[in-house]
Amino acid sequence: MEAEVVRLLKKKNLKICFVESCTGGLLAATLINVSGASAVIEQSFVTYSNEAKHKLAGVKNKTLKERGAVSKKTAKEMAKGGAKAAGCPVCVSVTGVAGPGTEEGKPAGLVYIGVYYQGSVTAYKFRFDGTRSEIRKKAVDKALLLIVKTIA
Repeated sequence: MEAEVVRLLKKKNLKICFVESCTGGLLAATLINVSGASAVIEQSFVTYSNEAKHKLAGVKNKTLKERGAVSKKTAKEMAKGGAKAAGCPVCVSVTGVAGPGTEEGKPAGLVYIGVYYQGSVTAYKFRFDGTRSEIRKKAVDKALLLIVKTIA
């Protein structure tokens, strides 16, 4: 799927950036595995802390306080803010609970993925099962699929 993402971005002459939390850079690293990815990847932010989400991606402190780091609104603000910070027409954000255990009262496997594309932002909610590594991998796979669906 990552090769298809790179191919589509090249075909449409688009650059992409990422704002990742629970995936910790795995989404960007997965795309970077594809030869020629340097033509389409602008930059990536790993915003694991709330402070980083606010400082690097412009997530509002009010959103983080009221909704928490793991929310649809936070995912949308991460994607929109990342696109603005990087000057990119495409930005994907991932925030969630990789586990084990709950975080902010939210269950392991709860993941939100935000997709910003040329001025519009959408966020999706998912529940993944598995180990911490499996949840992170499933989030990356779903994000890649969402990129293809959005820009194709």
